[in-house]
Amino acid sequence: MPTEPSTAPRTAPTAAHRYAVYYAPHPGTLGWLAGSHWLGRCAAQLQPLPQLDIHGVAAADLQRLTAAPRRYGWHATLKAPFALAPGADWLTLHHAVQQVARSLRPFAMPPLEVQRIDDFLALVPAQHHPANAAIQEAAATCVTALQPLAAPLSDADLGRRRAAGLTPRQDALLQHWGYPFVLEEFRFHLSLTGPLSLVDEATQALVLDAAQQFFADLPPLKFNSLAIFAEPTPGADFVLLDHLEMGA
Repeated sequence: MPTEPSTAPRTAPTAAHRYAVYYAPHPGTLGWLAGSHWLGRCAAQLQPLPQLDIHGVAAADLQRLTAAPRRYGWHATLKAPFALAPGADWLTLHHAVQQVARSLRPFAMPPLEVQRIDDFLALVPAQHHPANAAIQEAAATCVTALQPLAAPLSDADLGRRRAAGLTPRQDALLQHWGYPFVLEEFRFHLSLTGPLSLVDEATQALVLDAAQQFFADLPPLKFNSLAIFAEPTPGADFVLLDHLEMGA
């Protein structure tokens, strides 16, 4: 896999449109490089990266398939993107995430495997692995502990989320926590594509096979930090701001 020197920027925008707390491998590690090259963008160095050359798949098709996750950067969501509540600022958020990180113990991730989830591909932990409980705990802690810093969703945001079709429980979670797929509805995953329906079934199969081969040799990852990302302006690509070590 290609390599690149990479360090995350440590200076936050003075007033980013939204922030998010993610699981993300540290820049420069194989876990970060593999995912960033698959997506075609490094959210730490803020630059495009060459994508995999998949036999039988047009480069433009792979670009379209990975466009949605590429904007967010290589990550798994813990606390979904949110605007800061009135009175909260970057320093308040940074301190709060640091406190959450310190309250969690680092652990080794379960083996990750490529799976289709609904209409997209993602890397997901092996089922029934003991470490999955620690993943759920970390995500739940991020959601609940950081919610006081999140501004309420606008009616437009609520409508956009509801348009996708939610269960009554998911709608209740959306209203309370600002995101419908939290707590018992949460499923840890690192997105590899957007909607597979953007390409034909033959291309879908080729991309799935290529992803499985590409990530088969990924070394075991560690869940030892929380990453803060920001969306500087509405619709802009997300930027990795900082990693805060767990248990430190």
